Amino acid sequence: MTQIQDMPQITEEEFAYAKEVIQRLSSYYDGVVVGQQELKMAFIRAILADGHILIESVPGLAKTTAAKAIASAINAKFSRIQCTPDLLPSDIIGTQIYNQAQAKFQTILGPIFANFVLLDEVNRSSSKTQSAMLEAMQEKQVTIAERTYKMPEDLFLVIATQNPIEQEGTYPLSEAQTDRFMIKEVLTYPTPEEETAILSRMNYSSKRERPAVLEVSDIHRTQEIVDKIYVDVSIRKYIATLVHATRNATALIGEEYGQYVKLGASPRASIAFLRLAKVVALEQGRNYVIPEDVKAVRYQVLRHRISLSYSAKSAGISVENIIDELFAHTPTP
Repeated sequence: MTQIQDMPQITEEEFAYAKEVIQRLSSYYDGVVVGQQELKMAFIRAILADGHILIESVPGLAKTTAAKAIASAINAKFSRIQCTPDLLPSDIIGTQIYNQAQAKFQTILGPIFANFVLLDEVNRSSSKTQSAMLEAMQEKQVTIAERTYKMPEDLFLVIATQNPIEQEGTYPLSEAQTDRFMIKEVLTYPTPEEETAILSRMNYSSKRERPAVLEVSDIHRTQEIVDKIYVDVSIRKYIATLVHATRNATALIGEEYGQYVKLGASPRASIAFLRLAKVVALEQGRNYVIPEDVKAVRYQVLRHRISLSYSAKSAGISVENIIDELFAHTPTP
């Protein structure tokens, strides 16, 4: 392994340990979900980079099943919240109730106080309810009746799913809300071979509950190993240049594509690139980040942080097209 001056030292034992953790998560997922390998890697990267994940797809592509699978692999507390228009903020974060026997108010914490929180069909909850999650996701705490309650410090991951094709009874997430998610993954339909494999699993054995294969302490230790991955100043400048270019796209990629960019990415995108690139480097068995690690997570980091104009859709321009243009025109260190 390459040794660079002042590079944090990662031992062979730590590399083997991290590899085993990643392998266990991967194998557990594959035992439950057919295909959707990009989603699997998005889950693993979000967990090890300590960030939240937003999943978008049409109905029936195993968003909820995949989320439950990755959470079940770890012996941790899991909560599922089915979002509906009548869901209240107190239904998520908790509230105070009057205890008549003790003649005082008692705080009842909501389901968001878990290691894994699945917000199913998050865009069906009202804007008021969605905003209640902002403090929890960003600050890892909530306030109930002027008192602050901390989220689990060792592991706290919000997995939100949304359906992009149904408009009735939905409340699209605001830019401020989506920016809280480190990763956005978009699912596609399975191949005929994968769909055949899904049908083959439709028997009693696929419904048996599988025991967890990891503890929260395993994730915490692996996150500490990720922190030791070295990121050279040239890579940091590369990330900063890319994210800055999203805010002034025309100057880099020209009017042809730049005209479609309405809003660029915030500094949270730079932080997400840095942390996720470290995880990718660890997956590849390196203790340092290279430009290809940054490129590997470009869609996951930027697709929900770059807003396109209405004319982009009519012109058949996707956010992935814009991202590819930005990376193609940015010099690689």
